[in-house]
Amino acid sequence: MKQFEIPAFYRSPIISKVKAFRKAQDPRKKDFTPTLLDFGNVKLAIARHFGFCYGVENAIEIAYRAIAENEGKRIFLLSQMIHNPGVNEDLTNHGITFIQDTEGKQLIDWSEITSEDVVIIPAFGTTLEIEALLKEKGVNVEQYNTTCPFVEKVWNRSEKLAQDQHTLVIHGKYNHEETRATFSHTAAHTQAVIVKDLAEAQLLGECITGKRSAEEFYTLFNGKYTEGFDPAIHFSRLGVINQTTMLATETQEIAEYLKALTEAHAAENNLEKRFADTRDTLCYATNDNQSATLGLMESKPDLAIVVGGYNSSNTTHLVELLEQTCPTYFIKDATEISDSGAINSFNIHSKTMETVADFIPQSDKTLTIAITSGASCPDATVDQVIQRVLQFIKPEKDLETVLQRIQ
Repeated sequence: MKQFEIPAFYRSPIISKVKAFRKAQDPRKKDFTPTLLDFGNVKLAIARHFGFCYGVENAIEIAYRAIAENEGKRIFLLSQMIHNPGVNEDLTNHGITFIQDTEGKQLIDWSEITSEDVVIIPAFGTTLEIEALLKEKGVNVEQYNTTCPFVEKVWNRSEKLAQDQHTLVIHGKYNHEETRATFSHTAAHTQAVIVKDLAEAQLLGECITGKRSAEEFYTLFNGKYTEGFDPAIHFSRLGVINQTTMLATETQEIAEYLKALTEAHAAENNLEKRFADTRDTLCYATNDNQSATLGLMESKPDLAIVVGGYNSSNTTHLVELLEQTCPTYFIKDATEISDSGAINSFNIHSKTMETVADFIPQSDKTLTIAITSGASCPDATVDQVIQRVLQFIKPEKDLETVLQRIQ
């Protein structure tokens, strides 16, 4: 795989050794069991896969190249490069300005952008409408386009399905930048509707089978379907694609549910309904990270720490998985662990921060602490979290000794 040139401060002395060890032991990435750092009284179970993926490293390399190549010019990002506060803060410190927030709210009016400006398209991609607007202004949209190739793969899949007149069900979060971009690219070729989870897919199923009227469909999915969508026509051929960072098992569940429902409905009513057998469109990193998290769960940790941006979709899904097994704390970086040993954790359900005192329990038995991060989190940030945790567990073995005996 290509090696990217990214700032050295994103690299890490601890995690780099862990990843190098596992790569040598398992070059084909078939083993999803965690790496154990055994400190005697505490074991740190490090996920087999986590951290910067291909698309993120590609985006960061291009962004810093844009900075280096355009001294004296105004440099804009359409929105956050990736969903990690540390990365975005460093980019803004280098003079980059965001045009929109993560939900598409305008921060800089389009009228202020000129052909002399540099505009970077983030890893999530952008809509065809925004791309056309920038081209009209004379902005070179290709020069610093960091759209992840796995996002583009989804767009290519939707275009191919459109050639066979399939309507696309997009599994994604409606306000997420990537889903907005995928919706726009899909709408250029066929009809589409967005569902965020299985519950919404089941509501859609009631619209497909006629249990709900067209009017109810338009109300339930207001703002989530393409212009000209007609439930009486556009449910005859369906396919499922997704936001590349969604939970893999849920995408599969949605596709299987809609396939079974449409086939049964067609058989009962003598209709010609077809469902495209689409392969999962999650990116490799999302699949690997989720599989590695399942491996963490099997190690039966006493608690888990997930590191990443609170608006990161792929990171949130890791939290969803781990909290089924043990107390799970979602933190953006090591600063969320206070000197008193309390942790400030983001609750993904209430969308609020919660403080838990003495989150590392006192125990006579060896504790196992699971650690992972999202695909947009620098390994250096995970390093800092590990170092912070070690301050509170009073390890029986020093870090260098443990790293020499990685399991």
